Amino acid sequence: MLVFEFKAYGKSNQFKAVGEAIRTAKFVRNSCLRYWMDNKKVGKNDLNKYCAVLARDFLFADELNSMARQASAERAWSSISRFYDNCKKNIPGKKGYPQFQRDCHSVEYKTSGWKLADDRKSINFTDKKGIGRLKLKGTRDLHFYQISQIKRVRLVKRADGVYVQFCVDVDRQENTEPSGTTIGLDVGLKEYYTDSNGTTVENLPVYEKR
Repeated sequence: MLVFEFKAYGKSNQFKAVGEAIRTAKFVRNSCLRYWMDNKKVGKNDLNKYCAVLARDFLFADELNSMARQASAERAWSSISRFYDNCKKNIPGKKGYPQFQRDCHSVEYKTSGWKLADDRKSINFTDKKGIGRLKLKGTRDLHFYQISQIKRVRLVKRADGVYVQFCVDVDRQENTEPSGTTIGLDVGLKEYYTDSNGTTVENLPVYEKR
């Protein structure tokens, strides 16, 4: 999975809507965690179903895309699952009991709730939060990938603005053939390194800046 990040440009009311979407994602995540704490034998699927209950009971939760709500529930389950694994492994000390999230800076959409422009220079968020179309600026070219390869889209809020991250499913394979030979390296202070074949690479000179 590759993650490509772009700076987002839009109007102030759009960024306000981004902040509301992030707060809603935190609400869903913490509500799912509370649901797990208050009920026995709650699993991942139960948390996904609980998202529909939250959307029914809270209008602001219903405004967030359904898959974004599920992604927030998955965040809660990730912390729960990690806690279970630590308990099974009998890790000494604290087991990492899931905690409510106080600070949240991102909301994650899955395969719906957004539409990437054909020129890949803007993205339109189509849920009821009112984010709308955001312009994208970055150094990566998304034309190399199909829309179906984009499995997640994150909105990340930082001090210097809002960023959009694309999680792209790419099968990366490197065909390497072993040479059948081994080599030893000795790193030192006088030489950068010396290998077992006697090859020595000197340290680069250090220049003092005045």
